[in-house]
Amino acid sequence: MNMEKTYTIIINQVAGRGAGKQSWEAVQALLKEKVVGFTFYLTEKNTSTIDFCQQQISMGARDFIVIGGDGTLWEVANGILGQSKIDSKDFTLSVIPVGTGNDWCRTFNIPFEHEKAFEIISKGNFIYQDVGKVSFYNDGQKQSRYFINVTGMGFDAFVAHKISLKRSKGTSFSYLWNLLTCLFQYNSTDVTMTYDGNEFAKLVFSMSVGIGKYNGGGMMQLPNAVPNDGFFDITTINNMGKFELIRNIKRLYDGSIIDHPKIDALRAKKIKIESSPKIKIELDGEVCGESPFEFEILPECLRVGVP
Repeated sequence: MNMEKTYTIIINQVAGRGAGKQSWEAVQALLKEKVVGFTFYLTEKNTSTIDFCQQQISMGARDFIVIGGDGTLWEVANGILGQSKIDSKDFTLSVIPVGTGNDWCRTFNIPFEHEKAFEIISKGNFIYQDVGKVSFYNDGQKQSRYFINVTGMGFDAFVAHKISLKRSKGTSFSYLWNLLTCLFQYNSTDVTMTYDGNEFAKLVFSMSVGIGKYNGGGMMQLPNAVPNDGFFDITTINNMGKFELIRNIKRLYDGSIIDHPKIDALRAKKIKIESSPKIKIELDGEVCGESPFEFEILPECLRVGVP
């Protein structure tokens, strides 16, 4: 850990059902032991985190540590990537995972124990990963956001929306429970997709576009994804019946789902998606808007701490 740096630490107090606050107390002691300079921001909701990050950037912040889950990480990444004054490659972003999903960390094998995660940060090993930029619509207005792990559309976003209406995101088991209970409330949708000059038109139940491998608290829907290869991985579940999907849930977790005959596994740098009716989208677990969507890959533009 560079003793000359001042780290900006974002702590989600309610992440992991309160584990964020407990982890911060332990990590604060480690930081003081290392005589590292730091400022910190405690948050319970993510709505103001992007603004806070950009305020800190304007004051010279360049090195961020997230103590939280995928949602907090997404907010901080958007704080860095959503401003244009400083090149995103000039920042570092590290994580001590305390959320319920921690799917971004799974791809990079970042341990969930905060002492071990802090040890990774202290060693100062970083790589540049790809970032996705996606546009969508809210109340007829086109908007855009960035993501560093996985986006889900159709059923995936429907489940994320249902979970977001609850006070707590719960556990990975509760995500699976919500997935099962939502199955009979959602129907497949006509989707037209163009990707790097190719065309795709099918009745689709769910779609994932990603840089990382995991979403939904450990589901491996994009098992071949490489975070810095300059491509999105795409998995579409095409009009699979409810009971057929239940029978294949194990394959969602071990990555073999892409071998199913009703699954398409694709790769692309630019993607356009239209649907009838409109479908929702979630970015790294955060529900943002509805179709149509446009995706663009931004190669190796974010420096992240990894083992």
